[in-house]
Amino acid sequence: MAESSGPRRELWILGIKPGDGREDLLTSYLEAGGYACRLEQYDNLEAGRPLGIVLDISPFSEDGWGVLLKIKKSSVTRDIPVLPVFLSEMGKIGGMFPVAGFFTLPIDEQYLQNRLAVYGLTEYAETWDLQSMVASRSGEEKLSKAVETLGFEVIKGYTGKEALALASIHPVYMIFCSQMLPDMSAFELQERLRLNPYSSNTPLFVLLKDAMKEGERQALSREIAHLVRKKQLSCEEFLGNLRRRE
Repeated sequence: MAESSGPRRELWILGIKPGDGREDLLTSYLEAGGYACRLEQYDNLEAGRPLGIVLDISPFSEDGWGVLLKIKKSSVTRDIPVLPVFLSEMGKIGGMFPVAGFFTLPIDEQYLQNRLAVYGLTEYAETWDLQSMVASRSGEEKLSKAVETLGFEVIKGYTGKEALALASIHPVYMIFCSQMLPDMSAFELQERLRLNPYSSNTPLFVLLKDAMKEGERQALSREIAHLVRKKQLSCEEFLGNLRRRE
């Protein structure tokens, strides 16, 4: 989410109801880091095309999960980077989840291949013996075959614990993970992977279901709530994590 050298583009904050004031602390952190930002609404996204999006996915958000899915399902907006954050009811920043990106299911094979090429992740697939992991209850056969056509060997973890065990045995080049595994969320898997020297910098892509019921969205937000710090992230901690993505 680095700023370009051309005309200054903004980061948009989504998932917060206007007038709540829950964006105030987040805005102050971003501005302290030199980012132009403002609270916006999804309906303005196609015309506005911001540099990136900071999205509240907490239970206090204004349909954060629904907004994320709409962004990533649209061919006009799906390339915009999204940084999910967890804001308290008062707007304190309890967590941020800088995954490599999101793909919707069922997978669009051509789009997957194009985006991985843009990220520079396919350049050495034919030269080196590289493995990619698919962490999903179902195994995601269509996705696995699409990744194999790019030259990767695919290994599968059907639970979060299995995925962590496989990653600890042998490093993988990238990971695709369902947003919710039987035993943990993709965000919890990411947090645990960071503790392993083999996988601390492994790109993790989250796979979004084509549709989520309201109950599922709320349950997923609650599931990641235990990853949130009791004490809010400081400005330095927040910006340090954000800048590592540049």
